[in-house]
Amino acid sequence: MSTSNLAVLGCGNIGSAIAKGLTKSGMTANNIILTRRKLESLTELAETGFQTSIDNANAVQNAEIILLTVLPSQLMDLLDDISSSLSENHLLISIVSGVSIAEIQKKVGKDISIIRAMPNTAAVLCESMTCLSSLPQFDQKLKTAQTLFEKVGNTLVIDETQMASATALCACGVAFFLRAIRAASQGGIEIGFHSDEAFTIAAQTARGAATLLLDNDSHPEAEIDQVTTPMGATIAGLNEMEHQGFSSAMIKGITTSTEKVTRLYKKD
Repeated sequence: MSTSNLAVLGCGNIGSAIAKGLTKSGMTANNIILTRRKLESLTELAETGFQTSIDNANAVQNAEIILLTVLPSQLMDLLDDISSSLSENHLLISIVSGVSIAEIQKKVGKDISIIRAMPNTAAVLCESMTCLSSLPQFDQKLKTAQTLFEKVGNTLVIDETQMASATALCACGVAFFLRAIRAASQGGIEIGFHSDEAFTIAAQTARGAATLLLDNDSHPEAEIDQVTTPMGATIAGLNEMEHQGFSSAMIKGITTSTEKVTRLYKKD
């Protein structure tokens, strides 16, 4: 993939995270065009070398890969803005929750290659989990999208019907795990650590736990078994958390977010 053909339209938090992650992985900032209605919001990024603009149509004309990163309610207006600038040479990647490929196709035409992607803000550190989906006729372009997002983390191709679930588990999931780390650090303060110490211990312990699973290709319960002993402190704490509904609350949060995603985009 060329490093001079990427436009991020509606560049907010997730768009900025992807752009920064791509430069961290080796792409040149000056070859990435970022757009936003309030150009001053992109000042910091412009100062680090990114091209910035308020002109979405012009950005599309100067790029081959287009990332759509606006809110669901803004997407159709954005597509109206850029449709006349799109050609069959473009790859359109939507990171917009709740809007199907078919709905985007209806707006821009069936000759435009369309991929849906759901990364998360860890893309800024090249640690995103990105779920991708498309249609069979776009398989070749799907590989291009995979190559792009593998620069900022791991990817998984899923069926489009799973994209709402991917949004909850992958994108919203960052906040869920951060809240768990925050709760652990608060517990650390209560048992005697200063707040900065508790945060460092909780965050590094969470990182270590995730690394155990990913590097060992193991199941969480297998790793839990390694640190629980009969009548020990770990199992006592785990059982108390379960009595208080820890797992149920996490599961319910994920399912609630999934249900919310399906209602974010209101069709005309």
